Amino acid sequence: MGTRKLWLGVHPINWIGEDVLEHGDWYTAEQVLDEIQSLGFHGIEVVRKLPRDVAGLQSVLRPRGLHVVSQWKSVYFSRADCADKDARRSELEAYKRHADRLSQLGSKVVSTAELGGSVLDASQPGATVTPLDDDGWARLIEGLHAAGEICQSFGMKLVYHHHAGTVVERMEEIDRLMESTDPNLVYLLYDTGHAYNAGINPLDLFQKYAHRVGYIHLKDVREEVYRAERTKGSPFKERIRRGVFTTPGHGCIDFRPILESICQSGFTGWLMIEGEQDPALYNPYEFVGHSKRYLEALIQSIGGEFLYD
Repeated sequence: MGTRKLWLGVHPINWIGEDVLEHGDWYTAEQVLDEIQSLGFHGIEVVRKLPRDVAGLQSVLRPRGLHVVSQWKSVYFSRADCADKDARRSELEAYKRHADRLSQLGSKVVSTAELGGSVLDASQPGATVTPLDDDGWARLIEGLHAAGEICQSFGMKLVYHHHAGTVVERMEEIDRLMESTDPNLVYLLYDTGHAYNAGINPLDLFQKYAHRVGYIHLKDVREEVYRAERTKGSPFKERIRRGVFTTPGHGCIDFRPILESICQSGFTGWLMIEGEQDPALYNPYEFVGHSKRYLEALIQSIGGEFLYD
């Protein structure tokens, strides 16, 4: 096994839904952070109920020994209106503000995803994804390169999140993204659950792009729910409501070979536990605690270890 440093953190999305907003809406930020601290984690991402400003975040995180690893940033580079210089400039200015704030919080990666044409685009929602044409791809790649340069100026990495319900979800879309972007400017946020949900073998995806992975989300999938919802053609958010995702060790994904490959690769950085399931049905404290013990046992059995701060 390799001796790379691997940090294990947890995403508060296990408590407070970001895509399905009714999930966990009753939680306060303080409740979530107290439970995360109690479980022994230090690294988290920012979710909607946490303060947005640097001082506000630090005021609730520091007393609990917590810090920010990353935060999702939606971009709209592929849209036709982003061909306009002013629109593109505005998009990049917003990205720079986001990166600047994360940099002040000590983050090293910016989780980035294109929402143009996606079912997650609140301003232009659609029932299905609108695939990018060649012009859309060109605008996306140009925008990501510019955003990647912004990240680089802050000593950070742009990590692109392949995500259900967006224009970069399927294997051919991930391939095109990786083949078309500068590896020094655009890295991959590798997500086991979103890979499986897109019909991709998560292990194959990691092994193919291990050299581009800059950040990792560990998410599991309930096979029976996945098959049923795929047969019905259910949209992304409905799959979440039905419980397609869960935390590692509670679904069908075999994480042992994935962790072996991560240990053997050149990857150094954060792995975040995610579940994105209804906390009213699946107690996040219990599920995350079990996943932590499950992953710790696996990593120890293959000769590795996790760091936490």
